[in-house]
Amino acid sequence: MMNKKGKKMEEKKDITTLGNPRKPEGEYGVEMLKRMNDSHYELTGWALSYFDIEGKYRVLDIGCGGGITLRRMAEKVEGGHLTGVDYSDVSVSESKKLNEDLIAAGKMNIEHASVEDLPFDEGAFDKIITVESFYFWPTPQESLKEVFRVLSTGGSFMLVAEVYDKEGMSEKHREEVARYEMTNPSIDGFKEFFANAGFKDVEIHLKDGTDWICVIGHK
Repeated sequence: MMNKKGKKMEEKKDITTLGNPRKPEGEYGVEMLKRMNDSHYELTGWALSYFDIEGKYRVLDIGCGGGITLRRMAEKVEGGHLTGVDYSDVSVSESKKLNEDLIAAGKMNIEHASVEDLPFDEGAFDKIITVESFYFWPTPQESLKEVFRVLSTGGSFMLVAEVYDKEGMSEKHREEVARYEMTNPSIDGFKEFFANAGFKDVEIHLKDGTDWICVIGHK
């Protein structure tokens, strides 16, 4: 008989599988996104400590998921504007619900769009972020070039992930990478991706005791 801890782990696994982390869908997708708002909170807070977001910046969140990262950044962007995009209808809906007041105030908009074809002008944003979504980007190298296109000169792009390819990566993470067909570069792989997209002065930040990585590229 499965104990309570084992049952909870199995339920968590089922929600992730049924909710489809690649493109959240259905009621399980809603539940998964709400859980991710909580489970990614510490990771995102750590990464944002390296990101200068303030004042009148125009900020874009790619793969905005459940919308919590947008809400957190809105506290610092007092006179600016935030935009979220996701190619999941469920994610767009959940992000809008969480940020309904900010959208109504004209401080934020959330759109249905995919990273490989962003519906924005060149240089439209001063800061761009993606949290736990790069794993699933189609044609990741070309998608990074699209991110570079909509970033303003002097702007920066931050990629946040809770795991990257490295010696000693846990078997659990290796299984997840294989199961969900995730793009999971090494540190050198990230540097190459960013450089080939046109980014300069690429920064890598790691958190001791975790597999967390934060990559920042500048234009």
